[in-house]
Amino acid sequence: MRPKIFSKMDFSHSSLFGYIEDLQELTIIERPVRRSLKTPEEIERLTVDEELSDIERAVYLLSSGQDIQGTSVVANLPVLMRQNPAETLRRVLPKIREVLHVAGVEMQLTAAVSFLTVLQEESVSIHTYSHSFLHVILQNLEHRDAGVSNAWLETLLAVIEALPKETVRHEILNPLVSKAQLSQTLQSRLVSCKIMGKVAKKFEAHIIKREVLPLVKSLCQDVEYEVRTCMCQQLEHVARGIGTELTKTVVLPELVELARDEGSSVRLAAFETLVNLLDMFDADDRSQTILPLVKSFCEKSFKADESILVSLSFHLGKLCNGLYGIFTPEQHLRFLEFYKKLSTLGLQQENGHNDNQLHLQTLEQEKKYISVRKNCAYNFPAMIVFVDPKNFHLELYSIFFCLCHDPEVSVRYTMAISFFEVAKLLNSDVYTIHKELVTLLQDESLEVLDALVSHLPEILELMTNGGENNGSESKLLSIPDLIPALTTAEQRAATSLKWRTHEKLLQKYACLPHIIPSDQIYYRFLHRMLTIILTNNVLPVQKAAARTLCVYLRYNRKQEQRHEVIQKLIERKMIFPRLLRNEKLGQGKSYWNRLRFLDTCEFIMELFSKSFFCKYFFLPVLELTHDPVANVRMKLCCLLPKVKSTLKIPTDKHLLQQLELCIRKLLCQEKDKDVLSIVKRTVLELDRMEISVDAFQKRFYENDLLDQEKERQEHLLLEMEQLEKQKQKNEGRSTNINDKMFEKKRRDSKTSSVLAKSINLSMSGSSSGTSAGKEEKKSKLVRSQSFSTQVLHPKYSNIDKCPNKSSATGYTSSVSGMGKSCMLSFCDDSFRTHSAGNSGNAAFPPSSSRNLFNSADQKNNGNKESQSRKMSM
Repeated sequence: MRPKIFSKMDFSHSSLFGYIEDLQELTIIERPVRRSLKTPEEIERLTVDEELSDIERAVYLLSSGQDIQGTSVVANLPVLMRQNPAETLRRVLPKIREVLHVAGVEMQLTAAVSFLTVLQEESVSIHTYSHSFLHVILQNLEHRDAGVSNAWLETLLAVIEALPKETVRHEILNPLVSKAQLSQTLQSRLVSCKIMGKVAKKFEAHIIKREVLPLVKSLCQDVEYEVRTCMCQQLEHVARGIGTELTKTVVLPELVELARDEGSSVRLAAFETLVNLLDMFDADDRSQTILPLVKSFCEKSFKADESILVSLSFHLGKLCNGLYGIFTPEQHLRFLEFYKKLSTLGLQQENGHNDNQLHLQTLEQEKKYISVRKNCAYNFPAMIVFVDPKNFHLELYSIFFCLCHDPEVSVRYTMAISFFEVAKLLNSDVYTIHKELVTLLQDESLEVLDALVSHLPEILELMTNGGENNGSESKLLSIPDLIPALTTAEQRAATSLKWRTHEKLLQKYACLPHIIPSDQIYYRFLHRMLTIILTNNVLPVQKAAARTLCVYLRYNRKQEQRHEVIQKLIERKMIFPRLLRNEKLGQGKSYWNRLRFLDTCEFIMELFSKSFFCKYFFLPVLELTHDPVANVRMKLCCLLPKVKSTLKIPTDKHLLQQLELCIRKLLCQEKDKDVLSIVKRTVLELDRMEISVDAFQKRFYENDLLDQEKERQEHLLLEMEQLEKQKQKNEGRSTNINDKMFEKKRRDSKTSSVLAKSINLSMSGSSSGTSAGKEEKKSKLVRSQSFSTQVLHPKYSNIDKCPNKSSATGYTSSVSGMGKSCMLSFCDDSFRTHSAGNSGNAAFPPSSSRNLFNSADQKNNGNKESQSRKMSM
């Protein structure tokens, strides 16, 4: 590609003059930048004596430095605490406490993060931390900036979990009583709500009942809706702390009242808390208190209060399964229809709007509807459980189809994430969603493909093995359109700029040998992996393709195909040396190919047995010690210890000698100093290595067992291939024999017909005398032919009409003997030889019939001779 771009550049005088003008403009732009640099006076003020220790430098910068220098000291506080905690607490922390009173937002945020890091790293004991840091955190909780206040609050909530109960009670809970009063600021009351939610999980139920619940009730009745909303969100933590009984008597009435609040955010918070606490209420509370509230929420969501639609759609799956036991069939159907309505919200006419009104929807409303459908996609697995997987096709398949084909990428992305859960729930009915899998694989958005690929091996395994109860036909039918979808997905990922998605896809495609037949893998995927290794420019993608190629090679069922791929890999490795001998420079691509060849060899050593690598790749790898590119030789030297580990003594003694010879040549002839240093390190490592022998050793026992299992599987593949070839050969031979037997039977029937006609002719001739002419004989011959072809049967039913049974029987035996001799005479020599070779096999009828013919011939020799004389006359 580079030469083409280079050839398009214009080096004319005018173009060069334009380039010079551009450079002059850049120099003009650069002048103000130089003027904005620090002056010598400013540099002098920022300069610190290098001989100062870290503690002294921190104290100096906090005392007389600029704000940015003080912020850097605060950010470096965890490092100082690790190095010298005592001096840091004695000298640095008091300075930080003084500076924080007048510090800006940036330093405040940095201090909150640093204090939390010191707690997490446990640089000091928790007692020392509470004594030195806790007061600073509490002082900055009510900062005028909301962002700074929230940062210190997050630090405090994390500290509460680590502090002892007594410290929390005296330092935090007792002051909280005054901070939560109505006379305090709004920010103070909001902070009190969040602290009470965290404190409720720290103490026993009786302490919470006595000291926390009164504050909770007062904050639930606060005049500001923000406070009521915040306290309602913390009621779940309070309920978990006080237990089921107090929750039923104290928290539930508060939630019911808040659910009817005038503020929509308060009602929404009450609804979410009720859903999260469903497991703490008994059946009576659910049916008499919670279910009516939920029904009113669902009714108002479309009629009067659409603000709760997003939250309602997000919690609908949890809500339906939490109330499943108390639903009547009518209520069950009602909630299911409500879910179906939400799943298509915004895609069709809703709320009685006409088409003109739909076009006038605001952007915010459209975003809200997209969020609702996205939440429905998130809850789809829960709704399958709600309706029972057996009823999926009847109740939910249409919604599943709509969500997988939704016009919004975020909805399809959510369906791709939950696809694996849906497949697991459907179990034996998973074949019903195969078309949607193909649709998502071919989706135009790579985000959807990336989400689906995360669980692609598990999904494909369920697709091919999950439908066993429905027979194998569904599995076989799923392959033809699945393979094009997989290839299309890979090609789309390859042409995009999202190489991580492509790498992930190639890694997951390593599962295909367990799902798709070996021939399909070879023709549709294996060569594609080889192409990616040779043409793609992204190293992680090439390595992923190389490993997947090795997996395909590992499970390939045909030795001829395996040899072809191995030969291609080795030939690709040798491209550059051939060009070099022909004095043609093609270093770039071939050098890259040889490096990828070494990567492929690493994967082969990982996946295949030692004997396989030594048989096909050991010597080609050693040939690269003469490579003209230093990077190839460096990579080879790093790989040599792994190469040596594949040898077994005494079987591979000659290969070990080759390896030692190559190392000696590298030590003697290598001129590149970097390669030579790596060679020397590799030699030391190789000397320390111990080579495994053919017999098992204790130190290599696990590795030898694993290698033996790999070798056994490779031999098993060869044996299976031989059995398949033998089976196909036998099937072809039996087909050929059956064809010849059919032809023989056809000829036998003709022969018996002609023989019967001639016998009838001789009988009629002997009874009527020799006075009849040739015309009469021809007419009788024609009549006997038509009669024998229509009536004559192997049982010779036409001869049963003879009045004398004894003569008829003898006559029949003579006829059968003659027919058999004639049939044998009509057979060709090749068929006779083949039948004689297989006469012992009962599966082939010709041999058994031939034995019958021989026995009949022996019994009827006399009759046969007389009849043959008559035939010759």
